[in-house]
Amino acid sequence: MKFAYKFSNLLGAVYRHGNLSFSKDGNSVISPVGNRMSVFDLKNNKSETLPVSTNKNITCVGLSPDGNLAILVDEDGAAILVSLVTRAVLYHHYFHKPVNSVSFSPDGRKFVVTRENVALMYNAPGKNREFNAFALDKSYYGPYDETTCIDWTTDSKCFAVGSKDMTTWIFGAERWANLIYYSLGGHKDVIVGCFFEKDSLDLYTVSQDGALCVWESDTELDELRKGPKYSERKKMAEERKRREEEEAEEDEIEELGEDGERRGDVIKGRADAPKEIEGIRNVRYKQKSKHFFNKEGDFNNLTAAAFHKNTHILVTGFASGAFHLHELPDFDLIHSLSISDQRISAISINPTGDWIGFGCSGRGQLLVWEWQSESYVFKQQGHFNNMASLAYSPDGQYLATGGDDGKVKVWNTNSGLCFVTFTEHTSSVTNVIFTTSGFVVVSASLDGTVRAYDLHRYRNFRTLTSPRPAQFSSLAVDVSGELVCAGAQDSFEIFLWSMQTGRLLEVLSGHEGPVSCLCFSPVQSVLASVSWDKTVRLWDMQDSWQTREVLRLTSDGLVVTYRPDGQELAVATLDGEITFWNPQTAAQTGSIAGRHDLQMGRKETEKITAKQSAKGKAFTSLCYSADGESMLAGGQSKFVCIYNIKEQILMKKFEISCNLSLDAMEEFLDRRKMTEFGSLALVDEGAGDGDGVELSLPGVRRGDMSSRHFKPEIRVSSLRFSPTGRSWAAASTEGLLIYSLDASLIFDPYDLDMDITPVSIRCQLKKKEWTSAIVLAFRLNETSLIREVLEAVPHDQVAVVSSSLPDVYVEKLLDFVASSLENSRHLQFYLTWAQNLLTLHGQKLKNRSGVIMPTIQQLLKSIQRHHDDLSKLCDWNIYTIRYIKALSKQRGMKRMAEDSLSEEEGGSVQMGSEDEEEDMISEVLMVN
Repeated sequence: MKFAYKFSNLLGAVYRHGNLSFSKDGNSVISPVGNRMSVFDLKNNKSETLPVSTNKNITCVGLSPDGNLAILVDEDGAAILVSLVTRAVLYHHYFHKPVNSVSFSPDGRKFVVTRENVALMYNAPGKNREFNAFALDKSYYGPYDETTCIDWTTDSKCFAVGSKDMTTWIFGAERWANLIYYSLGGHKDVIVGCFFEKDSLDLYTVSQDGALCVWESDTELDELRKGPKYSERKKMAEERKRREEEEAEEDEIEELGEDGERRGDVIKGRADAPKEIEGIRNVRYKQKSKHFFNKEGDFNNLTAAAFHKNTHILVTGFASGAFHLHELPDFDLIHSLSISDQRISAISINPTGDWIGFGCSGRGQLLVWEWQSESYVFKQQGHFNNMASLAYSPDGQYLATGGDDGKVKVWNTNSGLCFVTFTEHTSSVTNVIFTTSGFVVVSASLDGTVRAYDLHRYRNFRTLTSPRPAQFSSLAVDVSGELVCAGAQDSFEIFLWSMQTGRLLEVLSGHEGPVSCLCFSPVQSVLASVSWDKTVRLWDMQDSWQTREVLRLTSDGLVVTYRPDGQELAVATLDGEITFWNPQTAAQTGSIAGRHDLQMGRKETEKITAKQSAKGKAFTSLCYSADGESMLAGGQSKFVCIYNIKEQILMKKFEISCNLSLDAMEEFLDRRKMTEFGSLALVDEGAGDGDGVELSLPGVRRGDMSSRHFKPEIRVSSLRFSPTGRSWAAASTEGLLIYSLDASLIFDPYDLDMDITPVSIRCQLKKKEWTSAIVLAFRLNETSLIREVLEAVPHDQVAVVSSSLPDVYVEKLLDFVASSLENSRHLQFYLTWAQNLLTLHGQKLKNRSGVIMPTIQQLLKSIQRHHDDLSKLCDWNIYTIRYIKALSKQRGMKRMAEDSLSEEEGGSVQMGSEDEEEDMISEVLMVN
């Protein structure tokens, strides 16, 4: 139970690469983030990251029309079929080559995957009763280069495929006699998007050079005729030509796989049109018009496009970060706007056509724009460089992160969204920390400043600097929030400021190496500092800032942290050890050798093995659990370790990522990537971002010649336990990962006996033995049963039951109430429980405040969240509530008058009350 942490959410990254999709109701946007998929609920302002992941970064996502299934395909062509209802992986499939796009047909019966220059049509999973979820139906050949996009007609009869060879191919999804394949040209650059008109075969094609072609068909969708089957067509061809060598040039042949199994029909398109069947005329297209997005002298690459069939709105995104809205087929510009300074990578329109989603991979931005009101519905951006540090607020409701991009972001742990970003720093942020009030965030940076931010007014109200420029690499704030300390990595000094006045109080000297970490004692005014000079110094803040103790280490010190009760000190050193010290006696109480637990991976460009490189690695982040019994440790590895401090053993290891697109993930190098000249990873293939050249060739001037392709290395830069003890966060290369306790799957009984069963507990409920039922339920320790018993207790009996509970179960019940209050709709009921438990057992709980502090923090967090939600709701509806209240009073007076008076008098009173009611209504409306 204690270590049953499961991945719950991914913060700090909202979009990386791939296509965006909207849910069926249009209220949620689905975004690929690395090798995971996040769902952002725009209506309720919440985010959720699905607990599924691919082996490499996701490049394309296909969503079924009913919104129940999603196909995620990674860089290598490995696909997983995910149920969006159960959040589970249903099937794995490997396409063997990189996939460019995936699209379901509007009726949900088929889906098409484009791989290299081939379009593969599969039967949609669940529609046919087949063991294989991905059953290949047909293969379509035609383009001479890689395919880029897919679009279906509204009745799923045909689909179009755009290609890098500047052509667009139209294929029949079924055996149509007059439309087997058709090729369209007319462009001078790569096709970015192709879109059918609603209920028509008319087509729009958009190319990268900013050209739009409007194609008109001479045939309607209902005029498509069923063609003869393969065998009949074969006989007709033999009769017509009488030559076997031309059989290979037929429109359709049947292909057998390597195992002899039928793999579906193959439709091969050619440069000339397919031959017409007698009496049936083939579909023909003509170019109706051609339009250009770029003005003269203002050339801009078109990078993404989307079309909404019902409203005829075409949205196009450009490499400059601008987008245009046009109404087709007249090409009328509705409006254009620049939303970023980076290229727009993906565009999607929700089913109603009101909201447009934009993804910018360069900045990691995700925007949702409402084009009619010209306003943002959703605007989020992660750190586009490494995330360096994180901190929990005292109530566990907020998370602050600092990154190498110089930004400080504050996230709401309930919604998973960033609500404020501070951009005052001009260099990397090395550390962030909350003060004990929870409304001030302090950050240190390599730009030589320490800044304090107010979360009430969202402003930088203090800027602390040193007399001479210094690069601050560590930060600490004391319990009162008055003293701020920062350690410099170039001058080996510690600077001490007053938060109240902003003045520099003292410069602490003594370390002979860069100060790597600072930490204040939670119970005393003592500062612990660790340095590369192999010492930990304890500074007394009350006694003229003198050195109180010097602790000698065996290697360079990297991290220092206090236990929540202040009675123990943990230090991580460069030799991979974690040592524990008593700060009162300056004696070492224990140590953990954790170097082998890190399990380093081998980089693709490293000459030495992972086992050898691990000898120089160590933990770079430490954090005590809320109860102080466990230690969370992480470093330059994909693993996070939890140690039991008392037993000094490893309890559990968490693998925070399985993304092979990151470097140092595997222990051994892949021999297939090794050549006689060295690793293929050493070959620089250029940026390849679509805005420049793929390879930097001599004499080529387009593109950024300095851009390089590199794989980011997996690492954990910061770890923090939530004050509630129910979750912990890790700042890693992939983003901010949140792990929470999943109590629903754990059976952890307490003081169990043979007679304690669900049946016996329900018998106690029938007898109305409430206290006994609660005690038995906690001994069995099943969450659903405890909730059932607790909610069966009558509201007026809560005080009596609370007073008769044994002391050992009071803390357990309070912990359960605190966790249930967060999600339950029975707000008043659980608040009554909490009030009675704290009132009746307050003194006993106070004596054990150190143990139950996480529970109290969880309770405060839940109450604060409900208070915020209800206060907003009441503020929005205050005048409606007043009106209803006033109206109810008047109606009550009217009924009383009718009962007490006679019919004649009652009529006059009724008239009077109606007049008063009208006066009251007009009075309330005037207040509104």
